[in-house]
Amino acid sequence: MDIKTLVLALALGNLSLCAALFFFEYESKKSLSLSTWAVAKQLQAAAWFLLYFRGVLPDLLTGPLANVLLFAGMALDAGALWQAAGRPGWRRWMLPALAGTSTAYLACHFLDVAPGPRAAAGFLIVSGFFLSGVAALALAWRGGSMLRRYLVVVMAGLSMLVAGRGVLAATYPEGWSWVGPLVLQGVGFGALYLMMLTNAFGYLLLSREKLQAELARLEVVDPLTDVPNRRGFYQALAPWMALARRPGLPTALILLNLDQFKRVNDSYGHTVGDVVLKAMVEICKKQLRDSDLMGRLGGAEFAIQLPRTSQQDAAMVAERIRAAIASQPVRADKAMISLSASMGVTTIRADDSTVTLFKRADGALQQAMLGGANRVAEAPDATIAEEV
Repeated sequence: MDIKTLVLALALGNLSLCAALFFFEYESKKSLSLSTWAVAKQLQAAAWFLLYFRGVLPDLLTGPLANVLLFAGMALDAGALWQAAGRPGWRRWMLPALAGTSTAYLACHFLDVAPGPRAAAGFLIVSGFFLSGVAALALAWRGGSMLRRYLVVVMAGLSMLVAGRGVLAATYPEGWSWVGPLVLQGVGFGALYLMMLTNAFGYLLLSREKLQAELARLEVVDPLTDVPNRRGFYQALAPWMALARRPGLPTALILLNLDQFKRVNDSYGHTVGDVVLKAMVEICKKQLRDSDLMGRLGGAEFAIQLPRTSQQDAAMVAERIRAAIASQPVRADKAMISLSASMGVTTIRADDSTVTLFKRADGALQQAMLGGANRVAEAPDATIAEEV
C-alpha cells in the first residue's frame, strides 16, 4: 500500500467514524466526551482529505491548514479521553498547548524551514497529543480492565513509533543505504493508521465496557439513594450469614421504616418524598462506621448491617440514628418536614437463614411501630429465645 492510499484510508476511516457517530444514539443526548470525540474525528477526516489532495489544491490548504486541523483533531481526541476519565479541566492546558504547537508549526512553514525538520515537528506534535490521551487511560491502570491496559501499552508504543519517525525525519532525511525515505515515511503513516484504528475501536469498546459496568451497578444499587437495593444488600449480607456459624462477635441487623412517609408523598408529592429519602439516608450515614452498610429494601424501609456488633450496641446505634432523624427536619419545596423513624434490632444467629433473620427483625420493627412509632425495639436475644 503506497502513501497516497494510506492517507486516503485515514481520511475515509475517520469520515466513516463521523457518520457512525452521527447515527449513534441519534435521538438521545450524547455525553460531552462522545461529542468531543466526534468533533475530533471530523477534524482529522478533513485534515487527511486535504493532505490526500496535495498537488491538486493550493499548498496553503494541503500544508499548514491540513496539519493544524490534524493537530486539533488529535488534541480533542486526547481531550475526549480526559473527559471520560472524569477530568473536565483538560481544556485549561490542552487548548493552550494546541495554540502553541500550531503557532510553532505555522512559523516553521512561513519561515521556510527545511522539509525534514518541519515533518519531524508535525510527527512529534501528533504523537505528543496522542500520548496525552494515553496518559488519561493510564490513570486507572491499577483498577483498570485488561482491555484498558492493552490499549495503554499499544497506544503508547504507536505514539513512540510516530515520534521516532519524526526524529529520524530530522536526523536522517535521506534514510540509510538499506532503508530509504519512502520506507520511513510508510512506517510513519502506517503507525498513524494503526493509531486511528486502535483509538476508534478502543474508545468504543471502553464506552461499552463502562455502560455494562453501570448496568451491573444498577442491578444492585438503588438509583435514588445510591445505597444497595434489596438484591445488593442481600448479596453483601450473605458472607456475614456464613460467619455467624463461627465463634466471635455477632453481626447486627437494623430494620428502619420512616413513620408516616405516605403522608409526605400525599401532601407534598413524590418529588419531595424523594428528597426526604435521600436526606434521611445522609443523616443515617453520618451515624455509621465505614464498615457498616445501609440498603433500601423498598419504599421507605431500609436495612442496616453492623458487622461485629452485639445487639445491645446495635440498639444504641439505632437509638442514635432515631434521635438524629427526629432532630433534623428536612427542607424541601419551601417546607420544613419533620421526620421520625421506627427500628427493629436483632443479630444474626448460627442457625439463621435470610428468611428467619428478617422475620425476627421485622417482628421487632412492628413492635416499635405499634408502640407509638419513633422508637427502637429489640428482638428477643438468642438466650431468651431458647429459655422460652
